[in-house]
Parts: sequence; structure tokens; C-alpha cells
Amino acid sequence: MPRTAPLTAGMLVAALAALKLILHLYAGRYYGYFVDELYNLALARHLAWGYVDVAPIIALIGRVELTLFGSSLSAIRLAPALAGAALVLLTAAIARELGGGRFAQGLAALCILLAPGILVMDHFLNVNALEPLCWMGCALLLIRIVSTGNEKLWLYFGLLAGLGLETKHSMLIFGFALVAGLLLTPQRRRLFNRWLVLAGLLAFLLFLPNLLWNIQHHFPFLELQENIRRDGRNVSLSLGSFFGQEILAMLPLSAPVWIAGLWWLLRGPYRVLAFAFAITTAIIFAVNPRTYYLFPAFPMLFAAGGVQFERWLARPRLGWIKPAYCALMVTMGALLAPTLLPLLPPEVYIRYVKATRLEPPRIENHKLGPLPQLFADQFGWEDMAAAVARVYHSLPADIRPRTAILGQNYGQAGAIDLFGPKYGLPPAISGHQNYFLWGPRGATGESMIVMGDRQEVLESKFASVQKVARAAHPYAMPYEHIDIFYCRGFKFPLAEAWPKVKNWH
Repeated sequence: MPRTAPLTAGMLVAALAALKLILHLYAGRYYGYFVDELYNLALARHLAWGYVDVAPIIALIGRVELTLFGSSLSAIRLAPALAGAALVLLTAAIARELGGGRFAQGLAALCILLAPGILVMDHFLNVNALEPLCWMGCALLLIRIVSTGNEKLWLYFGLLAGLGLETKHSMLIFGFALVAGLLLTPQRRRLFNRWLVLAGLLAFLLFLPNLLWNIQHHFPFLELQENIRRDGRNVSLSLGSFFGQEILAMLPLSAPVWIAGLWWLLRGPYRVLAFAFAITTAIIFAVNPRTYYLFPAFPMLFAAGGVQFERWLARPRLGWIKPAYCALMVTMGALLAPTLLPLLPPEVYIRYVKATRLEPPRIENHKLGPLPQLFADQFGWEDMAAAVARVYHSLPADIRPRTAILGQNYGQAGAIDLFGPKYGLPPAISGHQNYFLWGPRGATGESMIVMGDRQEVLESKFASVQKVARAAHPYAMPYEHIDIFYCRGFKFPLAEAWPKVKNWH
């Protein structure tokens, strides 16, 4: 019988990357647009060098997807799914660069595939799917610089860091952590050369348009972060709770791998990465301890952990541990995946959680309905737009062109902007996040449909207020069960009153 070709490291990693891509393309068929996707699509229609709460790359990617493929869910989720598959390949490449063979590369790639938190981030059109590629691309280049002494690679580092800054501002945290890590190790000699200076200049030039936009608008992102801290929206975490959620998000059975990776890095020539991880963790926990902010730093630990596990299990009598441990990881990953990735219909998900008692941790302090926030925020948006459309088309024909639609948040406004053309609606206005900077769009307040406010508040601002509809999808977040009002005669010039509607939270 002919012998079958051995499974190479490249073939194994490629298979895992393809599996991740297929998983993301399959998931979500029972759900709708996530609230942040509605907003990111709105940004994509208003390209700029900056936005209140995000850097510009996500809007550019959204515009490319809208132009090439349209606005369907499968179209807009292609980019994050591809980014997730690329992260599997990149993590394996880091393991190979650290000296890992087939098992090390495969284990590192498997950890990324199974990590529940990374599954979430790679499923929606959001900036967090792109961020790890920038962080880990810089980590891989730094490993190459240390191992080969090729200082010219700093130019590619600067290019990637600059793109990372235009992707998400937290690139500043990881970039600072890498430089600080170099200063704390003998590799500090790598910092004093012209190539690093040129790399820093390149990164600065790439970031400059967004920096100038922030200066022009008085750094709205900093104002937003301060407002979020002040209003207590985020769940408060102790250091123990923070790491407990990180362990759960990365898969509990993967924890020995990344912990071993951190230990391996600390004891070898690449300890700069261990220091960078520690510094990044400290900054994130001190500034804004949202668990997912640290996700982009884990792939390098999985890569190093794969190398360490490969060496520990190199003796033939320990070989059985490799498939056994990987099988346990896959089993646990399969159990946890439906709690964070929309694989099951809502009613099946509810039964699954009751049976397994597996629930995703809370990120924000909002009241919940039958679904966790991650899933609930995918329901009710088109129903909301349809309810507004019924009100809009009930108005006299001569009043409609002078009627504005006001949303209280970017989800409501984004739903009108996405589904509105189908129902013959004008674009929405809102004071939330970047919608505030787009202004009232010519609205005067003479005739307005207002989503989700209170009667008494509106009566203090309008001459006439009438509750005309309600939108309340049973699976949507409770705070998105809203009343819809038709208001006439705004008591103040809307253009002058617009600064008061600003809602940066």
C-alpha cells in the first residue's frame, strides 16, 4: 500500500485556520446585526481621519465591504472572519520563529481557534478583530530583530505600528510596553540605531492624520473614556476577577499553555515579550479593566507555550499526552463556544445555558432579558426601523420632507440608517458618539419622530408631544424596549440647542 504523506506543520495550521474561517461564516444565521455593526456601517458612510470613539481603519474596511459586497451580514463579517483566520496563521508563525516544530505550531494555533473571547471578537465587524494582527505582527518582527540582528526590520515594525494606531489607539499601550520591555533587558541595545528612529518617524507620520483630527476636535476619545469611568457603566473587577475572566475567555484548559509560555519567555532571550505582556496588563487594569482589551497580547504567549509544551513532551513515553490534552481542549471549547458565538437559535441557547449552567461574564451593568447582552444586541433593530417607518408614512405628504428622526444612541440611529432606505426613511440624527459631530443634518425641530425618550422630558422641549408607537422585541436588551413619539414645534432653534444633545458615553 502507498504510504500517505505526513501531515506537515503548514498543513495542520492551514487546516485550523480554514476551520476557524468556516466556523465564523456559518455562525450567526439565527441572529441579526450587532449594535456596533450598525454604528460601524454608519461610520463607513462618513469616511474621516477620526471618530469620537474609534480610529479610522474600521470605517475604511466597512466602506470597502459595502462597495464590493453590499451590506448583508455575510458580507460585512467576511473581514473579521479573515482576520481571525490570519491570526491563527500568525500565531503559528511566531511559534515557528521561537523554534517550535509541528506540535508547538499546531497547539498555538489550536489555542487561538478555541479561545471563546477571540471567537467573539472575530465574528463581528469591529476593530477588535483587527487589533491582534497589528500587535502580534510587531511582536513577530521584534523576535526576528532579536534573533537575526537585522535592524532594518524596524522599518516594517514602524509601518505596522502606524497602521495599528490608525486601527485602535491601544496600539500605544502595546508599543510602549515593547519599548519598556527592551529597556529592561540586555536587548536595550536594539533601541539605539537610526533604523528605529526612522521607524518611529514612519509610525508617527501614519498616525498624524488621526492625531490632527483629535487635536481639531479637542480629543473626544479622552472625554468619552472619562465619561464612561464616571458613569459606572462597566462592571468593576478586582485583579483576581480580571484574571479569572481572562482564563475563561482564553479557555481554562489553555491556561497552562499561556502560563508556560510566559515562563518560557521570562527565562530566554525573548523575555522582552514577557515584560511587555506584564506592562500591558498593568496599564489596562489601571486605566480601564475591560477583559477583552488584553486579548491581543495572548497569541505570543500561546506560541511560546506551544514551544515549551513540545519540549516537555518530547520523550516518547509522554507522546500520548499530546492528542489526549488537545482532545480535552477541543471538548471544552465545543462546550463553551455556543455561550459566546451565536451558533444556536435563541430558544435553543436558553435551554443550553440552563442545562450546562455556562453563562458568559457580564461586561456592562445593564439589566438583561432572556439573552446575554452580546446576543440581545443583535435583535430588534429592523423591527424598530419598521415601527418608525409606519409613523413616518402616516404623516401628511407635505410634512414628511421636514420631519427628522432622532435616536437616543448609535444603535437606534444606525438601525434607521441601515434599514431606512428600504422603508423610505431619511437618515437619522443623534447626539450619541460621532452622530453628534454630524449635526442635525438640516433638521429644524418643526416635525420630529423621537425614539426612546420620556414624555415629560419631551414636553419641556416641544409644543406638542404624542406617543405613537412602541418597539419591544422580546429578545432585545430591555433598555431597547422603547416608546416612539411624534413631536411638533421644538421650542428653541435646533442648531443652537444641538450642543446640549451631546451624549458621549
